[in-house]
Amino acid sequence: MPLRITTLAERPEFAATLWDMDHAWAGFMMNDPVADFFYPAATRTFADFVLVADDDAEPGRLVARGCMIPYPAKDDPLPDGGWDTVIRRGRIARDTGAATDRVSALEITVRRDRLGSGVSPRMVAAMREHAAGLGFSELVAPVRPNQKHLEPRTPMEEYAFRTRPDGLPHDAWLRVHVRAGGRIVRVASRSMVIAGSLAEWRAWTGLPFDRSGPVEVPGALTPVHCDVTHDHAVYVEPNVWVSHPLG
Repeated sequence: MPLRITTLAERPEFAATLWDMDHAWAGFMMNDPVADFFYPAATRTFADFVLVADDDAEPGRLVARGCMIPYPAKDDPLPDGGWDTVIRRGRIARDTGAATDRVSALEITVRRDRLGSGVSPRMVAAMREHAAGLGFSELVAPVRPNQKHLEPRTPMEEYAFRTRPDGLPHDAWLRVHVRAGGRIVRVASRSMVIAGSLAEWRAWTGLPFDRSGPVEVPGALTPVHCDVTHDHAVYVEPNVWVSHPLG
């Protein structure tokens, strides 16, 4: 069934339920403090950069959302800080009126019951089209490979460039981007950083966090570093910079 994909600015009625969609994100992922620079303001400040999708099966009910943010490249257009850095740069630029010359995808989230139904490639295509329509010559994305959590001990530098016999990426989500015209460029080694007390990590994951050292957390791309002596644990997530030339 065809998706209707528009911006949130065009369909503001979705603003009230944008974050209520049933999703498959791990709970601990909701605790990156940098997200607070984007998500509370997304429905107002960045509505032109949020895509929403529904269809005739359930008109008015979100099937998927996609978020982007314009940001200034400065002298480091694909920073090691990945997701966190482009959000900080983009929000500061918007608040101060500074010029932006790049646009980055931040997420595509598909409603849980529609996963695997071909929605994601259509959202990527819509993001590319929208970014081109806004005058950008390239859309970049700090991609979170969706099968990397099955190999948390594998270095991202090895995983990101692994290919199948047909030459396409081993990872399914990276394949979607490459099939859409994207090119894997490099690893963003500290794209997202989530730190918390051991009590917070226990609440987020249901795991004991009672021994110092690496802790494998379901849904995490790398182990979480736990320090019992100092009562904290830190997750540093690498992502993969993908470039989508437009036009």
